Amino acid sequence: MLGTRGVPALHGGFETAVEQIGVRLVERGHEVTVYSRNPDQELTAYRGVQVVNLPALRHRFTETLTHTALSSAHAVLRNKPDVAMVFNAGNAPLLRPLIRAGVPTAVHLDGLESRREKWRGAGARYYRWAEKAATKWADAVVVDSQVIAEYVERTYGRSTVFIPYGAEVIDPGSDRLAELDLIRRDFHLVVARMEPENHVLEAVAAYRHSEETRPLVVVGSAPYSHWYIEKVHEAAADDPRIRFLGGVYDQQVLDQLYGNCRTYIHGHSVGGTNPSLLRAMGAGAPVLAFDCPFNREVTADQALLWSSSEGLTVLLDEVAESAGVLDTEHMQERLAELSEAGRARVAQDYRWEDVADEYERLLTSLVNPKVAT
Repeated sequence: MLGTRGVPALHGGFETAVEQIGVRLVERGHEVTVYSRNPDQELTAYRGVQVVNLPALRHRFTETLTHTALSSAHAVLRNKPDVAMVFNAGNAPLLRPLIRAGVPTAVHLDGLESRREKWRGAGARYYRWAEKAATKWADAVVVDSQVIAEYVERTYGRSTVFIPYGAEVIDPGSDRLAELDLIRRDFHLVVARMEPENHVLEAVAAYRHSEETRPLVVVGSAPYSHWYIEKVHEAAADDPRIRFLGGVYDQQVLDQLYGNCRTYIHGHSVGGTNPSLLRAMGAGAPVLAFDCPFNREVTADQALLWSSSEGLTVLLDEVAESAGVLDTEHMQERLAELSEAGRARVAQDYRWEDVADEYERLLTSLVNPKVAT
């Protein structure tokens, strides 16, 4: 598995997927190697997964590609695998060397990367090219969203393999909340990388102008978007109700934030199936989601939708009123319905065991084409 920051999963959705899928494949008797770029760790194995830690040129335009280039060379020259799973269309240039070396290779697209603000200009042009190249060269193209599958078919005429992310239905308890001076069901939550397409700025501004008194807790950072982080903090205007925690890597604490928030505010707009959204749903968090096809697909429309800062302010005011001022029963019941709907959706359609089944089936079929996918 190449193209991510690797294991253990400390950052985004790809890393979580690699860990969850890799560990399960090992448990089923497969040998799995994950290429990592965690500079502070010297792991050679993690939960049965073999780990190869290699460097990268640390810049937003070069980090992923340089690391995957080294990983591909290592895979071909030192560790000739039966099959390679490459994550992120931006790694398209490394597909052909792997395939020419006789390694069947699948690529997992990561939403509509060219539309991300950080790839404006030359970066966006590169990602448009890479997306096209990846769909042309890869032995198989994996997508985690039906919306992305339709886009690839419509744009490139390439069929894809739909395999969503997974999540767990959890009851994480609340004993760690005191460390953050938080009370169960008495705060709102945003968990996102601080980038424009995730609408953290709009969420903070909406809350800033709402009548809600419960705290807004914002979790997340971004290594290459300091200008945006500054704008988000400016929008908060030193409002004591808004609390920035930065990155939270203690998974128990993060689970308890998801599982005990009043609402989870989800602003992601250009990815496919977002792991943070699934995690919130599995923990029973009522979702206030940015209105886009990806979020409608994942929530099956069981979310309160917003498309502007003003619209989110209205929703937050309605939630605030449910504390006992106006219309209490309707909103309380609606939030409870959304909580249960999210859990049910994850339990039925986003199980990690099912995800691992699909990856095992796909990768086995690439090694042995006679095996049906």
